Amino acid sequence: MISQTDLAAMLCSRLCHDMLSPVGALANGLELLADEKDPQMRAQVVELLEQSARISTDKLKFFRLAFGAAGGFGEAIPVDEAKAVIDALAGDAKKVEVHWAIAEPSLPKPAVKVLLNLAQIALDSLVRGGTLDIGAERREGAIEIVARARAERIAFDETIGRALQGDLDDGEITSRTAAAHMIAVLAEEMEGGLQYKLGDGAQVLGAVLPEPEGMIG
Repeated sequence: MISQTDLAAMLCSRLCHDMLSPVGALANGLELLADEKDPQMRAQVVELLEQSARISTDKLKFFRLAFGAAGGFGEAIPVDEAKAVIDALAGDAKKVEVHWAIAEPSLPKPAVKVLLNLAQIALDSLVRGGTLDIGAERREGAIEIVARARAERIAFDETIGRALQGDLDDGEITSRTAAAHMIAVLAEEMEGGLQYKLGDGAQVLGAVLPEPEGMIG
């Protein structure tokens, strides 16, 4: 099994890769703003700076909940926090409509990590826009999670699917598949499981996680 140090390094690489574009845009915008004298052009640069700052903030909020310890939330995380993060990322992605089906006010940390990462994988597959359906419910001592992407074109690397099912060799785990591998390990530790299905115009990612002790009922 890949070491925890290597996995952490790959997750950091993923974070840096995703942050490079908006942070780089901020730096370029500031350089343009320093040299630009035309008021109309300066207004356009400021608008781009605001957009890049918002995207950077949205991504950092996602990484904090999806990869980090989410300190300050106790043993459960409000579902509204997860909704806000994914809705923001979908808004940044443009042309993605998100539908939610979660009645629970909060979910255990591990379930939220799995939900966020499955939602992000599904969102990444909607390269030309589409619909993202996200649901979660408690049933018979377990939490069931689903993220479904629907569009005319679904761009999904099945290596990520194999990572979700724990079928990758150590040498196949990269920064691209590290998040999927992380939640696969998390699900295995909880004696749960992940799965995916890819069909015409739809991709379904799912998880079943036993309810943590002390949180049932």
